[in-house]
Amino acid sequence: MSAPQWRIRQYHYLSENSHVHPFLVDLWREVEQATEGRVTATVTAGNQGLPGSHLAIVDLMVAGEIEAYVLMGGILGGKVPSLEIQGLPFAFSNHAQVHQVLDGPLGDYLQSQLRAKGIHALPGGLLENGFRHISTTTRPVRGAADLEGLRIRIPEGRMFADAFESLGAVPVEVNVLKLYGALKNHEIDAQENPLSITEALKLHEVTRHVSLTSHMWSGFNMMIGLRFWNGLPEEIRQTIERVARRHVARQRAHTDALNRTLESRIGEWGMQAHAINREEFRNRLREAGFYRRWRDITGNTAWGLLEADLGPLA
Repeated sequence: MSAPQWRIRQYHYLSENSHVHPFLVDLWREVEQATEGRVTATVTAGNQGLPGSHLAIVDLMVAGEIEAYVLMGGILGGKVPSLEIQGLPFAFSNHAQVHQVLDGPLGDYLQSQLRAKGIHALPGGLLENGFRHISTTTRPVRGAADLEGLRIRIPEGRMFADAFESLGAVPVEVNVLKLYGALKNHEIDAQENPLSITEALKLHEVTRHVSLTSHMWSGFNMMIGLRFWNGLPEEIRQTIERVARRHVARQRAHTDALNRTLESRIGEWGMQAHAINREEFRNRLREAGFYRRWRDITGNTAWGLLEADLGPLA
């Protein structure tokens, strides 16, 4: 093995036992082997040692203080508004459709938008988190009217806030590490996340109902600071992208299967599951002008590429 020439510090904000961490470890281990030790990497869970918000960490990456980070498009929207389109409510119907669209021309466009901000997003590097569902501490959500006045936790991101306000809920930003306590202490009435997150954070212990809304898809963009990326030889860049595609495909398949398996365990958690009519929720958003607003925010190019695959939304 050669002496390391390039060291990559890969951070993410999930736990070591999450559906992301082991795949990142495997990915960078294979890169080290494929480059005969010229590239080495460390993968750090929970953003350990990094201060500030997600976007502050992105700034560190762009400045070269760290090399790699993964982040949802909804949060990246604070840097590049078009990235919010990855989580457009009730746009996607299944896991395969998500990746067909976001690995295609729309994904190419979003990568170009990030590049203009000093960020290299790996092609085909969108890690799976899954479709998000609503779980509540008291009353169930069976229809859009049940969201009226519901205090629901959301992550950072303007689209999350606008979507739930448009549906009549009261969105409250809570750090994911404080979510369990906020639900247990009834500071909020509900939360929304893929079932994999509900399990990992044991949120089923502090909620009673889960409505299988699949209201938004979420995933994590694999990013490397553009300045660092451009300093790598072309052969190294090709190796990283080739290896990343393979391990991202593994991670997507694992996480999709995990989320589907967890649907069958909702009863074991002591929770009640409820089906909803997605079209009712979508119509409520249309009536509130939500899709028209977000067409303007994400831009005509991104919106047009999305509708080219999915049909008219607004």
